[in-house]
Amino acid sequence: MKPVWRWFGPDDPISLSQIRQAGALGIVTALHNRKPGEVWPAEEIASTKAMIEQSGLTWDVCESIWMSDEIKLKGSLAKAEIEAWIGTMRNLAEAGVRIICYNFMPLLDWTRTDLSYEVAGRGQALRFDIVDFIIFDVHILKRPNAELGYDEQSLVEAATRFGTMDGTAQAALESNIIAGLPGSATGFTRDHLRTGIARFSQLSHDDLRANLASFLEVVVPEAEALGVKLAIHPDDPPRPLFGLPRCVSTAGDLRFMVAAQTTLTNGLTLCTGSLGAHPDNDLPGIASEFSDRIHFAHLRNVRREVNGSFFESGLLEGSTDMLDVLTRLIKDRPLPASDLPFRPDHGHLLEFEAGQKSNPGYSYIGRLKSLAELQGAIAAMSAEHK
Repeated sequence: MKPVWRWFGPDDPISLSQIRQAGALGIVTALHNRKPGEVWPAEEIASTKAMIEQSGLTWDVCESIWMSDEIKLKGSLAKAEIEAWIGTMRNLAEAGVRIICYNFMPLLDWTRTDLSYEVAGRGQALRFDIVDFIIFDVHILKRPNAELGYDEQSLVEAATRFGTMDGTAQAALESNIIAGLPGSATGFTRDHLRTGIARFSQLSHDDLRANLASFLEVVVPEAEALGVKLAIHPDDPPRPLFGLPRCVSTAGDLRFMVAAQTTLTNGLTLCTGSLGAHPDNDLPGIASEFSDRIHFAHLRNVRREVNGSFFESGLLEGSTDMLDVLTRLIKDRPLPASDLPFRPDHGHLLEFEAGQKSNPGYSYIGRLKSLAELQGAIAAMSAEHK
C-alpha cells in the first residue's frame, strides 16, 4: 500500500516538503481554484504535477473533480457539465493522474457540527452531533416539516439545548454546518441552502440512485478508454440531511453502483470513517466484498453513539476494527496491495499545534501520528501475509 497525503495546493499551510518528511510518497489533490462545470486547463494540471514532483513526490489521486447539483438532479445543464467533467478527466489522464475520487452527495459535501470537540487526552476532533444538527435544521433554518424526520426524544433534547444557546453559539453552529469544509466545492448562506433544499425536495433515494447510474453510463466508458479508475466516495455522514436522500451510504448502495457499470473501472474509495459512522456497515466485510474495486483508501476511525452522533476517534480506538480492515485490504485484494494508495484521513488537533493555521481535520501532527500507526500495522501484516 502506498502512503499518500491530502494537499490543498499552494495555499495549504502544510508544505510539500513537510508532507514528504511525514513519510508520504504521493499526493492527493485537485485544482482548488476551479469551479464545477469548468474544464481544468492541461497547463494548470501540468504545472501542479511539476510542483509536486519537484518535491520528490508523485500526484497519485485527484480528489476531486467538482460536480454541481445539476448532474445529481439530472437538470438541464447536466449534459454539458458531464462533458466538462470528462474533459477534465481526459486532461488528468494525459498528465498521468489516473485515479479520480468523487462523490455524489446532494447539496452539501461532508458535514460536521463541531470542529473542535475535546477528546480526553487526545486533543480536538471533528464531531457530528445529531441533536445540534436538529437545532440548526428545526430551530435556526426552520425547514418546513423538518421535525418529521427525527425521533421524539432527539427533538426534545434539541429544543432544550437550543434554549440555552446565545446568538454567538447559534452562529458558530451554522458556520460549522454550511460554511464549507476543506475539499468542499463551496459554502452556503442560509437562503442559498433553503433554495437548494427546495430543488431536491421531490427527489427520492431511488431517483438519486438512477441519476448516479445515468452519470456512470456516460463517464465510465470514457474513463475505461483513458485507463482511469473512478473511486466514488461514500456519503459523510451516511444518512439523509435536511430531508434529502443520499445514495452511497451502505453496502447495498455500493452493490447498486457496481451493478450499474460492472467494469472494474467503476470502483470506490474505501472511507472507513464515512462508512463506519453507519451502524449497519460491516467495514471488514465491505473491504473483502469490494476488494477488486477499492482504488483508493481513506483510513480513519469514528466512535459511534446510540443516537446517530459520532466523533472522529483515534485510529485504533473507534467503532471499526481497523486492523481487520487492513488485513482484508492486504489479504483479499486481487491486485498487489502495493498498488493501493491510502491516506490518513483527518487527524486530531494536538495541543502542540493548537493556534497554528490548519484546515479543520487536516492538522499535520494528527495525520502524522495516524500515518505512522498505519505504516507500522501495514508493514507487520504485509510480512505476515507474504
